[in-house]
Amino acid sequence: MRGFLASSIGVTCAAALALPLTLPAAAAPAAQPTSGARTASTTAEPDLPGSTQSLPLTPRTRDRTLGAAPEQGLTRDDVRRFSLVGVTWTDPDTELRGQVQVRTRATDTGEWSGWQDVDTHNEDHGADPGTAERTSGHVHGSTAPLWVGDSDGVDVRVRATGAATRTVGNTDEQPSLLPTGLHLELVDPGAAQAQPAGARPATANRTATPRLAATEIPALSKQATERELVALRGKAQPYIGPRPRIVTRRGWGADEKLREKGFVYTKKVKAVFVHHTATGNNYRCSQAPSVIRGIYRYHVKSSGWRDIGYNFLVDKCGTIYEGRAGGVTKAVLGAHTLGFNTDSMGIAVLGTFGSAKPSAAAVTAIARLTAWKLGLYGVNPRGKTYLKSAGGNLYRKGKNVRLNVISGHRDGFATECPGRQLYGKLGSARSTSARFQGR
Repeated sequence: MRGFLASSIGVTCAAALALPLTLPAAAAPAAQPTSGARTASTTAEPDLPGSTQSLPLTPRTRDRTLGAAPEQGLTRDDVRRFSLVGVTWTDPDTELRGQVQVRTRATDTGEWSGWQDVDTHNEDHGADPGTAERTSGHVHGSTAPLWVGDSDGVDVRVRATGAATRTVGNTDEQPSLLPTGLHLELVDPGAAQAQPAGARPATANRTATPRLAATEIPALSKQATERELVALRGKAQPYIGPRPRIVTRRGWGADEKLREKGFVYTKKVKAVFVHHTATGNNYRCSQAPSVIRGIYRYHVKSSGWRDIGYNFLVDKCGTIYEGRAGGVTKAVLGAHTLGFNTDSMGIAVLGTFGSAKPSAAAVTAIARLTAWKLGLYGVNPRGKTYLKSAGGNLYRKGKNVRLNVISGHRDGFATECPGRQLYGKLGSARSTSARFQGR
């Protein structure tokens, strides 16, 4: 029987750090459906916190003039409460070329919002082509999720601006104007699970029995981080930033029954890809755990991924959250940058940053997190590295690509992510991260 490692850096936090001593190269996925088909009825999991309502869209006639773009949509004022929306379709390799807009009715006021755009360019996220996660048979195409707040009515319209095209695999199929199997996903993130009596955050000095109720990994000074590494590894790490405070999955209320069992790892962390979640900026920092629970449920239940795609998330107040399960010190394989998930890490800032500027606190959090995590693997945040492409729309499969160690999502895939404003802050994040490492 394998023992458990409380922490590679001496912190006791079973939810984030306790891992098998023998790390598997890959984890066997749980049994999954072998077909991408879905029933048309609303689906929910009453035994789990939160719920997902999956509603099929129907054709609409926008106008009768020749050449009018086809449209599908749905209007419902009798749905259960939800706070996050998205649109999915059957084939994950088909790109929706069009516009998705929603308006919602607030539960507290009964007022309808104006029309909001949903980011349709989400095919650049997800597991790499050919991986077990990608070929499981239950992955769907999907838009980015949009946070709309507590709502109980919805109106959605999907309009084609061009033929739907396949982004991976066979591109010789007869094109259609909209992908098949369009569904509206209404996500209620649910309340965070109640903590057991006496639960408290892990502290830097507790190294004995792991406690499942740890809600955060506390910050350490640079000196304390270096001392722990020497004590546990028997040697010093030349450059490493101070460990930042990290809210664990337990801390933001992850329901571990949602994700697949087991963990999947790569060999190391050579690069970091920075993302925005494209969920909008209309959230309070106190709502960030709910937003993350909504994204988590959307990624797993609607998009069909094994877990939330990002390794870490950061809110506008600079709080860092553990993302995909497997241990915050480990090289956990994510589903964030199609074609470049191996030997990389994905950090997503909650929000949309095409025109809106990210907060200084969020940019500093990226620098602090990368200084520490890259330091564990001896990597210079201001450096360059090579990653081998697994296939995408920017680099062919097998090509060795030279990238900044801290890159934007758009550096590995032709996409707007992480938004022009956040992308423009990455130079500052690299310099600050290197300074935290003592370089």
